[in-house]
Amino acid sequence: MYAPLQNDTFLKACLRQATDHTPVWLMRQAGRYLPEYCATRAKAGSFMGLATNVDYATEVTLQPLDRYPLDAAILFSDILTVPDAMGLGLSFALGEGPRFAKNVRDEAAVAALAVPDMDKLRYVFDAVTSIRKALHGRVPLIGFSGSPWTLACYMVEGAGSDDYRHVKSLMYSRPDLMHRILQINADAVALYLNTQIKAGAQAVMVFDSWGGVLADGAFQEFSLAYTKRVLDQLIRTHDGQTIPSIVFTKGGGLWLEEMNTLDCNVLGLDWTVNLGKARKAVGGLAGQPGKALQGNLDPNVLFAHASAIEKETHKVLDSFGTPHTDASTTGPTHIFNLGHGISQFTPPENVAVLVEAVHSHSRAQRASSSKA
Repeated sequence: MYAPLQNDTFLKACLRQATDHTPVWLMRQAGRYLPEYCATRAKAGSFMGLATNVDYATEVTLQPLDRYPLDAAILFSDILTVPDAMGLGLSFALGEGPRFAKNVRDEAAVAALAVPDMDKLRYVFDAVTSIRKALHGRVPLIGFSGSPWTLACYMVEGAGSDDYRHVKSLMYSRPDLMHRILQINADAVALYLNTQIKAGAQAVMVFDSWGGVLADGAFQEFSLAYTKRVLDQLIRTHDGQTIPSIVFTKGGGLWLEEMNTLDCNVLGLDWTVNLGKARKAVGGLAGQPGKALQGNLDPNVLFAHASAIEKETHKVLDSFGTPHTDASTTGPTHIFNLGHGISQFTPPENVAVLVEAVHSHSRAQRASSSKA
């Protein structure tokens, strides 16, 4: 059904296998910083018009790959499709973030929640299959979802938030209701990701975008435990291929060693974490278990001039150090990414500088290591 994969560098790095360069992809790589994306979105009429149209979603997913030699594609969609399918009514006003027509703040609203019928999300799965075919094996396709906690934040607040007052009030005053929301979310996310895998996704990522707003203790109880519940239900192989899983918690560096207990292949890191220390803590040794690491350049570096972008990119690669290079076993590996999503104001030419710097410097790292 699908063309053979021509560039498996990203998947190999996810599985802690040796690669000849450090793979790179960017969170939100199909987005508003690209003029071609803005043109397609204008044709679609709205963000949801874009996300729910298979042809448009396929087109914008491939746009960054036509510009840059990236090592992976990521499904163009939104993290809030699951609560939308629960009947909360997702919309995007121009220039504003997502908003739900209904919020979940009391017993009646929680009682009405259920794992949605995946047919309501058929447009996502159709897009996955369409994108996978359109890639013709160029690079792997990543599917994704928001984490149970991050989805709950939007569901309770009704929109984005600066202080998370409603969701934290519910969490502290009625933990029973919060746990119920999170249980339903976790089971829905697991089913959603598994259906993406069956539709053609070759890796999946859980975005715990708001895990870092929680206090120590609350993070473990209300975020980590439910990310674990998702991972415990995930399909590990499909069509004879291993399906790697990635967990990214923005602000999660404090809990890196606890996140190491998750049954995932890769931990994503934001820019506050030192990659070298993270490698020592959770990266494992050659032939032993560990996590691949993904990240973690500050997205605002991409507003600097080319020489500064190259310098900061090299710093990130050097912080991790030379990845494992022995093809006969597994060991510490790195997937280059930003510490969060790319800004809509990023000059597109600066992304080209970044991708070239990752590929060239990471090859040089391995060459110098082999001579040592």
